[in-house]
Amino acid sequence: LEAEAVPEVSEKYGISSVPTFLFFKNSQKVDRLDGAHAPELTKKVQRHASSSSVSAACNDSTKEDLNVRLKKLINAAPCMLFMKGSPKEPRCGFSKQIVEILNKHGIAFSSFDIFSDEEVRQGLKTYSNWPTYPQLYVAGELIGGLDIVKELEASGELDSICPKAQKLEDRLKMLINKAPVMLFMKGSKQVAKCGFSKQIIEIINNTGVDYETFDILEDEEVRQGLKTYSNWPTYPQLYVKGELVGGLDIVKELKDSGELLPILKGEN
Repeated sequence: LEAEAVPEVSEKYGISSVPTFLFFKNSQKVDRLDGAHAPELTKKVQRHASSSSVSAACNDSTKEDLNVRLKKLINAAPCMLFMKGSPKEPRCGFSKQIVEILNKHGIAFSSFDIFSDEEVRQGLKTYSNWPTYPQLYVAGELIGGLDIVKELEASGELDSICPKAQKLEDRLKMLINKAPVMLFMKGSKQVAKCGFSKQIIEIINNTGVDYETFDILEDEEVRQGLKTYSNWPTYPQLYVKGELVGGLDIVKELKDSGELLPILKGEN
C-alpha cells in the first residue's frame, strides 16, 4: 500500500515510518515491523509461516507468558521508559521530550523500544491500562506519560520520585574499590584484547594473587573518565586497595625489583 494514498489505513495502524510491514493471520494483526530491516523481516515471516493456529487454551497460556514477560521488563531497572526509538534516537516528539526531561534532571533510566516488539507494544497498553506511549515506570509502578512527567517536573516531585544517575566520579571510586586488586584492561582475564593487557595478566597470574578485571572497551564513559580521574592516559591500569599502581611498564619494573608481590598483597 502507498501510505499517503490510504491515510485512513495508515492512521488505523499507526504508520509513522515507511516501509512498515504488518502481519495478519485469520484477519487479525499479529505482528509488525517498522523500517527496512531485511534479516528481521525474514525472521518474522519464517516464524509466522511456520506457526500453526493455536487453541484457546494455548492463547490463555500465551497471555500469561506475556504478562510475566511484561512484568520482568517493567522491573528490569529501577526506572524504565517504554518509548518509540531509543534515548539517542527517539522516533516521536513525545518520546524525545520525555528523554530530554529525564536527562535534564540527571535521572538514571533504562529504556525499551516498543517499535522493536509488537507483542510488548500492544500487550503493555492492556497490562498497564494506559493506551499511549511513552510510559514511565519507577520501581515497577506506572508513573504515566509525558503530560504526567511534565506535571511532576513543574511541581518539583520528579526529583524525589525518580532515582538519580550515579555521578561518574562516585562510580569510578566504586569500581576501583570493587576488589583489593583491580585491573582496568582491554578485554578480560580469559580474552585479552591488546598485547599490553595480555602481558600484564600473565605477570599478575604468575604471582598467584587473586584479582578482578574491568573491560574498558565495554564502557566508553569509564574508559575516558578513568584517564582523567587517575591522571594516567593509557591502559591497562592496575589498582591495589583503591590506589593506582600504574601500567605495564611500572608492573614490569616492580616485578624485576621483587616489589610486585608485596604490593599486590597490600604489604607495601
